[in-house]
Amino acid sequence: MYAPIAVLAATLVGSAHAETPGQPLVSNAPLGQFQIVGDSMASAQQMFLGTLDKVYIVDKTERNPTQINGHPAWAAEYSISKNDGRAMDIVTNSFCAGGSVLGNGTWLNVGGNQGVTYGGLTAVNQDGGAPYDDPDGGKSVRLLNPCDDDSCTWVMDTPLTTRRWYPSLETLEDGSIIIIGGCEWGGFVNDQYQTNPTYEFFPPNPAVGLTNSPLLENTLPANLYPLTWLLPSGNLLMQSNWDTSLLDYKTRTETQISQMTHAVRVYPASAGTAMLPLTPANNYTATILFCGGSNIQPDGWDTNWDIAQYPASDSCVTITPDVSTNYVDDDPLPEVRSMGNLIYLPNGKLLCLNGAGTGVAGYGNNTWAIGQSYADNPVLDPIIYDPSAPAGQKWSRQGLSASTIPRMYHSSATLLPDGSVLVSGSNPNADYNVGADVKFPTEYRVEKFYPLYYNEARPEPKGLPNQLSYGGPYFNVSLTNQDLGGNVNAVANTSVVVIRTGFSTHTMNMGMRYVQLDASYTGNSDGSATLHVSQLPPNPAVLAPGPALLFVVVNGVPSVGVQVMVGTGQIETQPTKANVALPASNIAKQNSTSSSSSSGHDGSGKSSAAVQTLPFSGSQVNTIALVAALLIALVC
Repeated sequence: MYAPIAVLAATLVGSAHAETPGQPLVSNAPLGQFQIVGDSMASAQQMFLGTLDKVYIVDKTERNPTQINGHPAWAAEYSISKNDGRAMDIVTNSFCAGGSVLGNGTWLNVGGNQGVTYGGLTAVNQDGGAPYDDPDGGKSVRLLNPCDDDSCTWVMDTPLTTRRWYPSLETLEDGSIIIIGGCEWGGFVNDQYQTNPTYEFFPPNPAVGLTNSPLLENTLPANLYPLTWLLPSGNLLMQSNWDTSLLDYKTRTETQISQMTHAVRVYPASAGTAMLPLTPANNYTATILFCGGSNIQPDGWDTNWDIAQYPASDSCVTITPDVSTNYVDDDPLPEVRSMGNLIYLPNGKLLCLNGAGTGVAGYGNNTWAIGQSYADNPVLDPIIYDPSAPAGQKWSRQGLSASTIPRMYHSSATLLPDGSVLVSGSNPNADYNVGADVKFPTEYRVEKFYPLYYNEARPEPKGLPNQLSYGGPYFNVSLTNQDLGGNVNAVANTSVVVIRTGFSTHTMNMGMRYVQLDASYTGNSDGSATLHVSQLPPNPAVLAPGPALLFVVVNGVPSVGVQVMVGTGQIETQPTKANVALPASNIAKQNSTSSSSSSGHDGSGKSSAAVQTLPFSGSQVNTIALVAALLIALVC
């Protein structure tokens, strides 16, 4: 079962360094705009970045025109460099499954719903067969080891013991995954007759089995896809309907904390959510951002009224649960939005895109539905959130242009290694539905959004590792004067960040996280510089083990990301050790042909005076000292 899993880990950790990143393949991109680049083959209800070139797409069973093994394909592999791909067979109905990545690099896709026939109706034969050949996926466990040679396939593992439709997944400190919640058979929202208010683990832990969650038991009917984050404390923050709790999954103890304010954020209200960047400046303290959603009350989640025209919320709130259990108001969105998706950019800002101004996620055959959509008035304009901006100035859409494609229910988005964002999906329909008279059709067009930094010359750092540990010796990264834009002082505004792009579905990116590594620097007299970069903090709860992207960001312009393995590449207790202290930052007096001298800042933000140094690395200095000592000995 796990034999192929080691392949990805070995690929990522087989040599000491990652390949030096170059420039993006796309030149003269339309900045701040969306560009249609391809066809997804299967509508992108779920999506994740598997390798530096491959994005994996998962849909529900439906009559997609692309075929595989004699039936419609509801999964695909998409090449970023070629903007095309291949169909994949994911075997069972993956409708509203959950997903995340294990600590060894294998992706897990869990749950789904019954096999269906035309129109999304339940099939008589739940073991497969015409017309879609889609066995029941409610207990399915699907594994994928991403590849670049078209050889990888989805593999079915031992089924779950209970059915899960709309489950949430979160990777834990040892690289295993907790699987939370869901329901058994489907419907617009959950109910007491089919709810599954439990959690379990993968790989399975027979000693624990299923554990009930009081939060999920008490938050019907809007408790599907509960919003979940592993906190640096090792606890899980869980948010469902209007309630919030902290879960110590090791002792299986739940503590209820403050109620959500202003709006429901969980599906089907579907707010945009993200943990804000974890940085040395905030001591790797987690703050969670919730934006948009709907203020529908628990007794309002029925379909006897026109939900599609009910205004979404514009409210944003944050919570820092390891410090305070209270929600705090943040800058509101400039417009109301349900189903907005928040995506990290390497410069530490978040892109908000997709969604609708009225209604919620879901579809049905109600007279008031827009076709079948439970939402209307798509929001086409992207907007940028800056966590470091002062209150009242966090949102900006300066220089940004609208998309032409509504991205509503069942759309997805992910950051790419070149710093652009891939966007696809949208399908508020029970089955494949296209045509001039369909307002919100099954969508296959793939777009890229190009942030304003995209066309800038990218730094090409040398010496990036392909594996990060939890503490230990720092590593050195070399930057040329050209990488620094011709000014060595730019090294003082350079950061090294690790981003896990997550599993995107239903306006969430499960497991998405941004961690800035602590660093200091040495500016050399020739205008080049060396970054001294700490490993991750010695706490796997800051960033769970598994693959991620590593970027070097100079004055807000990111290098092209390289893939690194965080941790050992195994599902196991991760070794930790104290981080070796960083050398003090300094910038040498510059040669007349290079940049002027400057004072810098060390990794803690404290100023350090500029000193005149020779342009030698530490290893070169040691070598020179050794040679000098030998010469002295010979003379003597």
